Amino acid sequence: MLFRLAYLLMVRSFGWLALLARSDTSKDAEILVLRHEIAVLRRQVTGPKPDWADRAVIAALARLLPRHLRLHRIVTPGTLLAWHRRIVKNKWTYPSSTGRPPVPEEIHQLVRRLARQNPRWGHRRIQGELLSLGHRIGAGTIRRILAAAGLTPAPRRASPTWRQFLASQASGILASDFFHVDTVFLRRLYVFFVMEIQTRRVHILGITAHPTGAWTVQQARNLLMDLGEQHLRRTLTEYARHYNQHRPHQSRQQRPPLHEPGQAVDVTARIKRRQVFHGLINEYRRAA
Repeated sequence: MLFRLAYLLMVRSFGWLALLARSDTSKDAEILVLRHEIAVLRRQVTGPKPDWADRAVIAALARLLPRHLRLHRIVTPGTLLAWHRRIVKNKWTYPSSTGRPPVPEEIHQLVRRLARQNPRWGHRRIQGELLSLGHRIGAGTIRRILAAAGLTPAPRRASPTWRQFLASQASGILASDFFHVDTVFLRRLYVFFVMEIQTRRVHILGITAHPTGAWTVQQARNLLMDLGEQHLRRTLTEYARHYNQHRPHQSRQQRPPLHEPGQAVDVTARIKRRQVFHGLINEYRRAA
């Protein structure tokens, strides 16, 4: 289109230079002939369709005509003014590479993945996790990506499913039961045992010929006094590690407390998810 305009302007320029060498009588005669031809064409053509280059030339030259002659063109004065405004607008419109670059589709997919796998994460929590993976994305951009995917603000699910609950609490669930043994003296003894669901480890709590309720409760209490404290210490130690080494904090520019400023992140490496704190919390890291 620009080549056509340049060619048209060049042809018109050579034609105007040729007019300088002609006499006024010859020019007047040509103008009369052209006016008559235009009148004939107007009777036959109801709606001319000039292209972009034609509109540019007519709009630029029509402003040089006297006011009364502008009323007798093939288009209305309002159309000429609209064409001229468009030319001026295009003159000051340049392709610009400034501004924010578009967000890659890879980031869109990662934001949706984090949101779906972590229903309680809001856009700022997702922003902090992305930063640890080497992507600096604005919170507003994350909010727009979630909205476009139809993902509601956190929490996106009120409670975990039973499958998630059992998987996350497996380390703290115990199964208990009795089995009996008949001795050679025709005496039946009852064995009270407990199995840890996650490890399948079995604890023999006691043996008695008369398993009363008080005896059973005391045996369970003796076991839990030891296992309950060990479980709590492991849980608190794991959460403290997550809180200090991984969890982003808004007051620290979405960095964890023990973040190393000079640590580089390879954004081309595969992203791995690690479930901690009995599966209730996800951590995402780049594979080494």
